Amino acid sequence: MKRKDVDINKISPMMKQYLEIKEKYEDTIIFFRLGDFYEMFFEDAELASHELELTLTGKNCGLEERVPMCGIPYHAYKGYLDKLIEKGYKVAIAEQLTDPKDTKGMVERDVIQVVTRGTRLDDTLNSKDYNYIGNIYDFEYAYGISLIDVSTGYSYVIILDHKKDLAINEIVSHNLGEVIVNSKIDREIVDFLRSNYNILVTIRDNICDEDKYNYLTEDIKDVRVKTTISHLLSYLLDTKKGDLSHLQKVELIEHNNNLLFDVHTKKNLELTETIRNHDRMYSLLWLLDKTKTAMGGRLLKYTIENPLTNRNELNRRYDIIEKLLTEFILKEELREELDKVYDLERLVSRISYGNSNARDMIQLKNSLGALPNIKRILEELKYDKTIETLDDLYLLLDKSINLDAPITLHDGGLIKDGYNSELDELKDIRKNSKNFILNIEKEEKERTGIKTLKVGFNKVFGYYIEVSKGSVSEVKEEYGWIRKQTLTTGERYITPSLKEKEDIILGAEEKIINLEYNLFTEIREKAKEYVSRIQIIAKTLAEVDMLLAFTIASEENGFTRPELTLEHVINIKEGRHPVVEKVNKKEYVTNDIIMGKDTDILLITGPNMAGKSTYMRQLAITVIMAQIGCFVPCKECKIPIFDRIFTRIGASDDLVSGESTFMVEMKEANMAISNATKNSLILFDELGRGTATFDGMALAEAILEYIHDKIKAKTLFSTHYHELTALAKDLKRLKNVHVSAIEEEGKITFLHKVKNGAVDKSYGIHVASLAKLPDDLIKRAKEILNVYESKDKKEKYVQTTLFSEVEPTKEEEKIDEIRSRVENINPLEMTPIEALNFLYELKNDLNKKQ
Repeated sequence: MKRKDVDINKISPMMKQYLEIKEKYEDTIIFFRLGDFYEMFFEDAELASHELELTLTGKNCGLEERVPMCGIPYHAYKGYLDKLIEKGYKVAIAEQLTDPKDTKGMVERDVIQVVTRGTRLDDTLNSKDYNYIGNIYDFEYAYGISLIDVSTGYSYVIILDHKKDLAINEIVSHNLGEVIVNSKIDREIVDFLRSNYNILVTIRDNICDEDKYNYLTEDIKDVRVKTTISHLLSYLLDTKKGDLSHLQKVELIEHNNNLLFDVHTKKNLELTETIRNHDRMYSLLWLLDKTKTAMGGRLLKYTIENPLTNRNELNRRYDIIEKLLTEFILKEELREELDKVYDLERLVSRISYGNSNARDMIQLKNSLGALPNIKRILEELKYDKTIETLDDLYLLLDKSINLDAPITLHDGGLIKDGYNSELDELKDIRKNSKNFILNIEKEEKERTGIKTLKVGFNKVFGYYIEVSKGSVSEVKEEYGWIRKQTLTTGERYITPSLKEKEDIILGAEEKIINLEYNLFTEIREKAKEYVSRIQIIAKTLAEVDMLLAFTIASEENGFTRPELTLEHVINIKEGRHPVVEKVNKKEYVTNDIIMGKDTDILLITGPNMAGKSTYMRQLAITVIMAQIGCFVPCKECKIPIFDRIFTRIGASDDLVSGESTFMVEMKEANMAISNATKNSLILFDELGRGTATFDGMALAEAILEYIHDKIKAKTLFSTHYHELTALAKDLKRLKNVHVSAIEEEGKITFLHKVKNGAVDKSYGIHVASLAKLPDDLIKRAKEILNVYESKDKKEKYVQTTLFSEVEPTKEEEKIDEIRSRVENINPLEMTPIEALNFLYELKNDLNKKQ
């Protein structure tokens, strides 16, 4: 049965209430609270029963046919909720807003929040990662993109040119799981984000107009920024349905403040996760993450993804690391104190939103308790930022919240003795009354001589006196007992005095629970007044923690302070790839990377597996480490500040969107050529290999010439097209280097050492042999190779230029005719004799034409 088939005039009041709520939340699964269960109906039930592996049953609701229904216990709903959110669904929690015991008729119900990927505030989030939700607001001439992490309060806005690829790259680079767009958006963007990146996309135009949140953009005049953030804020307020005043003022993202790279470069360099396992282990983040706090861990990841271009800030960080390396006792003290600090950003977000519990308050108190020592250590280190210690808030929490308080807020046990006199009185009444009950049991035994009687309690009858079946005959009327219940094992009685004390005890218990809850909410509201100050403290602690992590990593791995030069030079002595070095059991072979003012391009040749890609990656990693303010893996380092990094390393066919290796290569090459400046870094690994040899070689040469003559960016370009090494004669700022290898008795040994000059030999067949390809296949490959290598080596490589159009000469036309004949034969189908005869004829024809 479907909802659309239901006659609303025939259904029960409860089901009518459900349908009215569901109508407002068509795109969500409703968790509808009924007593001790959350229940789902109709299409929601069918979907949830499948996704959560629940039994699909039915419910009577006034119709002839039972409607589809499934349910989950309300106290265990989080696990089910997590599964649905991970699968990309939205879930609306419809709670009972009135107590069924105090309600005549229908219990009031409504949605208290909608839970989605980007709006979670609970403790299921990865503690060392942000959980951004984003939006794209299409102004038709520009895109506004904002990011908000509800769990920490951070918010950012960037205005981009009206180019679809810029908007998509910005969204993808932040690893968003949920995006809100306005209806003017190009549907191609929506489809691309949904199909290629499994992003939950919601289309809506609502704008938040609540004055309460004007503070977010009060320092910003750009109306586009205000509109963009208000568009996303409207969605958050509709889903969270609570106070979001913990959101911090919007920060404008300005790309000239950061070293930029796209999602492909981030992936190629394995900055935050590895390509193979999509795991942090063996990434740069894994190597550097020595942080003690969740805030520091998140800041570290953000910083790796957003390196800086501010020379003064980078040198400030280097200075702090140098100081920490010398003050090792204070450094260790500081780490120990930071280890006591919980996730302040997410704690205060829950406090502000109103869903924090007593455990959160204890964690906040313990964190505040570490602040005085941290402040003292920072002062001794002459750190240029200080922190508040918030002693008054610490004292409030210390004297009020029970250390062993339960997670739930309606079971009592939240507040310490001595905090509130009324509460203490109620606790005394409860304690003394319970003692009185025990005394009643003792007195009645003595008065009646019935040794087996006992005083018990249940929710139906309250307190009672129970006598076993064998002693019932000893009960006399003069005792004044009133029979209440007959059991197979005996009888239960009540007395007026027992009922009187029961009212006092149960009344006190209920009053205690209600009073403790009210006191707790008062304390939480008081703590809420400190939210913005705690957020400032958390930012400082996060930075301190991150710089401590840089210090520890630098100390453990022998990193060096880089020198940031204004000259257009790279001078790295004995450079290493820090992650490869860490996981490699063999001794790491260091390499220099020297590119003076007269060298813009290093053309790298050498066999596969020799280390060309590692050599290129270690330069990019060194640059990124330097521009996050960390020491770097080498003996000496002198580099400029780069504005962008472009990479094409390794084959990464985009099969999902149907793009080949070569198309991806060309798109990434175009990205570099279109956007790189003199201050950029370009890394191209075997560009052009995705197409035919001559096409690939021609494109590679043209790209090298363009970079050399037009862009002048520092570039590392590896290739197997050895003919390209001749470019060094004409491109004066291109230098040949090669990764060395030794061939002895047909076996190859990789030295992993980069040396000046080019190599004119490939070792592809040797590598294939190392990969254990069949011996007869290797033998045949060598035969074919000998045919190619026996060609006339007098044919010279002709340098052409990209920037002038020259009419082909008659000699070039003759060469093209011969080239055409070569291209039309298949050497794999020829015997060695046929190949040699063809080569002999070709040579004779060439001599005649010359």
